[in-house]
Amino acid sequence: MAQFTLPRNSKVREGKTWPAPDGAARPRQFRIYRWNPDDDGPPQVDTYMIDLDDCGPMVLDAVIKIKSEIDSTLTFRRSCREGVCGSCAMNIDGTNTLACTKYIDDVKGDVRVYPLPHMEVVKDLVPDLTEAYTQYRSIEPWLKSETQPPPGKERLQSPEERRKLDGLWECILCFCCTTSCPSYWWNGDRYLGPATLLQASRWIEDSRDEATGDRLDELEDPFRLYRCHTIMNCTKACPKGLNPAAAISGIKQAMVRRR
Repeated sequence: MAQFTLPRNSKVREGKTWPAPDGAARPRQFRIYRWNPDDDGPPQVDTYMIDLDDCGPMVLDAVIKIKSEIDSTLTFRRSCREGVCGSCAMNIDGTNTLACTKYIDDVKGDVRVYPLPHMEVVKDLVPDLTEAYTQYRSIEPWLKSETQPPPGKERLQSPEERRKLDGLWECILCFCCTTSCPSYWWNGDRYLGPATLLQASRWIEDSRDEATGDRLDELEDPFRLYRCHTIMNCTKACPKGLNPAAAISGIKQAMVRRR
């Protein structure tokens, strides 16, 4: 398990406590990171007691219940609730994951909910992903081809060519992997990180793309690609079961093959 590193804000203090509702049959304590940029105080951890008999099974269900019924000021991202959009990526019980696919019963003891680590925080559980998306845009994640497809037809791939994309196209850009990577913590301003490099591999491996050489040229840099030290935190953290470390290794092998 990757050790949790606090977001780049001040030292965290103890905050407010909301008691369990009267008659709670199965109370559970949630400790949630709170920070409001409009306040002068440092970040704090607020404690909420939830009756699990009156709550859905996932951590996101509890967070939504807290906002809807207890503390409307709690701020977080969420959308699909099906593990597809990646919006509700958080650090839960010390591990980056999706709140909508994390069972409350899988957590022993207090449920600790923090924003993704080592990133600036916009508010509460919302990390600032501006730099991460800027890095993603830098790899130009779209099909680049000068050859026109046959009139009235799609660009075809063989089953073998299509299979090379398995384990790459499924990435939902939740950045759980990137924010669990110590190399990204140390060099996030120059190292692209696991999520972006996995996306780069997706286009390098695509048989329909004709810009492989240009894509590799853009990654040929001591920091953009080669800051990866194969620590493997990224692969352990991926909530979709993907292997960003293998994708990065594949890019390095492609670099060697073209020389």
